[in-house]
Amino acid sequence: MMMVIAFLGLLSGYLGIRQFFINGLPDDEASLSFLSFCTLVLCGFVTGIGGNGGLVGTMNATAKSFPDKTRATANGIVISGFGLSAFLFSTIAHTFFPGNTSSFLLVLAVGTAFPMILGFFFVRPIPPPHLDATRRLEDGTPGSPADYGVGDGLGTSSPTTYSIDNTSHTHLLAHDADEEDEEEMTRESAIELEEEEPLVSGHAQVASDYVVPGQVDSLALSPTRDGIARLRSHSGRSHSRRSVRSSLDKTLDSQPNIHGLRLFKTVDFWLLFSICSLLSGTGIMYINNVGAISQALFANNNPDYDEVKAAQWQATQVSTVSVMNCLGRILIGIIADFTKGKFRLPRSTCVILVATMFIISQLMTFSIEDISNLWKASALLGLAYGGLFGLFPTLVIEWFGLPHFSENWGFVSLSPMLGGNVFSIAFGRNLDAHGTDDDASPAGNGTSLASVLTALSSITPNPTPTIIPSALSPLPTATSTSTLSDIHARGGVPSAHHCIVGRECYVDSIKMTTAACCIALALGIYATWHDLRKQRRRANRDALPAVVVWEDDSE
Repeated sequence: MMMVIAFLGLLSGYLGIRQFFINGLPDDEASLSFLSFCTLVLCGFVTGIGGNGGLVGTMNATAKSFPDKTRATANGIVISGFGLSAFLFSTIAHTFFPGNTSSFLLVLAVGTAFPMILGFFFVRPIPPPHLDATRRLEDGTPGSPADYGVGDGLGTSSPTTYSIDNTSHTHLLAHDADEEDEEEMTRESAIELEEEEPLVSGHAQVASDYVVPGQVDSLALSPTRDGIARLRSHSGRSHSRRSVRSSLDKTLDSQPNIHGLRLFKTVDFWLLFSICSLLSGTGIMYINNVGAISQALFANNNPDYDEVKAAQWQATQVSTVSVMNCLGRILIGIIADFTKGKFRLPRSTCVILVATMFIISQLMTFSIEDISNLWKASALLGLAYGGLFGLFPTLVIEWFGLPHFSENWGFVSLSPMLGGNVFSIAFGRNLDAHGTDDDASPAGNGTSLASVLTALSSITPNPTPTIIPSALSPLPTATSTSTLSDIHARGGVPSAHHCIVGRECYVDSIKMTTAACCIALALGIYATWHDLRKQRRRANRDALPAVVVWEDDSE
């Protein structure tokens, strides 16, 4: 169903945008009407629904089809195509439809929508077989009667618990608490244990943490840690000590299962949301405005400015970001799985790596003054941006569980809307503050043009006094003719509202995003520490034996 929604959204959205482009503005209107503008926004919104619907549907199927040890790698490879799509479609447009925007939009509509039909027929979650030896039942295979204590002398209604991580290093008496504050038994549970009637006359009830297999002649005792059931037999029983809240937030195999309103009440959700908002906002700001950055650098002190060459530099940055975005999603999945499998560290450790790459990319953007070096910053930012969206879906699964992954990731993926808009608007205001404005008032126009002509005259070998032309001034004199000839030699000043004074156009915005990335790095360090703390607590819990009270036979 998700793929059908994605198909309809992508096809109708892009075709609607294309129709607006073909029709253009009415002859008697200078701008879109309010209704037309809302319709255009709706087309963009529908396109977003289609794209994200197809992406989430594919990610959900991938996450459920691969075991945990390779889940990040599988997800990264699958969603890497999302990062490469910009490079793919821009290459198709420049190769087959150069300068034809209408045909390009048609290619987008068909090229993005029809793969969803293939996904509708072929994309299915395939649960992997449970081959992990540390999570097998001690006796029998899953689904066999022995798994539930069914044997001679035990009724089929007698539930039992099974053990996991049962190796030669497992303690005989394993702890059964999930958290430190759940280790104490309540008074009501103790009273219930004392008042419980024995199943067989002449035998007392024994509170223990043992599992009784399906064989009566030789009762092998095994430890239990994650099972939640009550065992009743001739010689003992097991009682779960998990709180009601903990049982609601975990599945039967003790995996997290947090969703709905409980998701918004957890600190982990807002931690992921904040980090993703800060880092993705930085990436979106750069990707949306890398054309303006490259143009500002290319036009600064350049007597041979040419619009075609400027567009080529802009396309180079977009292609670099797209390719490295794809590569980053693949690499971060491999690194995350290697970090967890080899070093026994949580995958959240990779958040520190991603945030660090963002910071370095912003520092490089801040320091670069030559357009020929801008690709380095674009490559690193694309790598970090891809790593961000390749890592966070797996963190959502680890922290909140797999059963409601699509819902939880949908909420987390709203974070770029906040950071992306705030940072992009701030960048635009900063750019406008340093750009030219041909539609401004005469005074303002004279001031802006003066700064432009001053910058242009500074590149001549013998600068001459600058005369600002205006509506009240006569034709340019010989003094200003040299400056205007410089403009003509450059192919003309970039169009209105463009800044051509280099780093000054955007450096304040880069300072802002660098500070935001530093905050995200601090939050990432805290997230890693939080995960390590939970990991140590879990290890300590496994190392401590449970207290088992044996009661004498009172017959």
